Amino acid sequence: MSIQARRVRERAERERLIVTTARELAESEGWDAVTTRRLAAEIEYSQPVLYSHFKGKDAIMAAVVVEGCADMAAELRAARTAAPDPQRALAAVGAAYAAFAERRPALYDAMFTHAVDLPFATPEAPPALKEAFGELREAVLPLAGDDNLETLTETFWSGLHGLMTLMRNGRLRREDHDERLALLISRFSG
Repeated sequence: MSIQARRVRERAERERLIVTTARELAESEGWDAVTTRRLAAEIEYSQPVLYSHFKGKDAIMAAVVVEGCADMAAELRAARTAAPDPQRALAAVGAAYAAFAERRPALYDAMFTHAVDLPFATPEAPPALKEAFGELREAVLPLAGDDNLETLTETFWSGLHGLMTLMRNGRLRREDHDERLALLISRFSG
């Protein structure tokens, strides 16, 4: 292996370590705990090393969002493709989305509530963002009828996001989550 190839590999490994550490720190202590100073201490590199990879916390958060969208896309795809019919696929995708939001609250917040410098809903969006939305769209597609597929998918996503955000923030009764989710799914698949 050439020296250049080794340096490229080591750089990618450091970048991966920074993103993974940011995710773990955010999940355990919240995004306010994720600072470049704290990350540098956690990964045992200097702050200038972090800045050689990312411009700052916002850029690190954007990298976390891209990675999180890839994870979510994989989970939604697995749920959708395991279902025997379109109605159950939509229900499975809705349940997988809700489970992801519950299991990874800090990651979900970075993906869908915090401001990040990423182009969503544009052709310039990173592939992982398109894939996550694409899995929602694929679940909605067989049930769309004459509705505009993109708009219907955005509406379905908005419903899921609203339910999860309001419940997680104590605005909706947690004990009625399953019933609310079932109602939302039935309105889209019925």
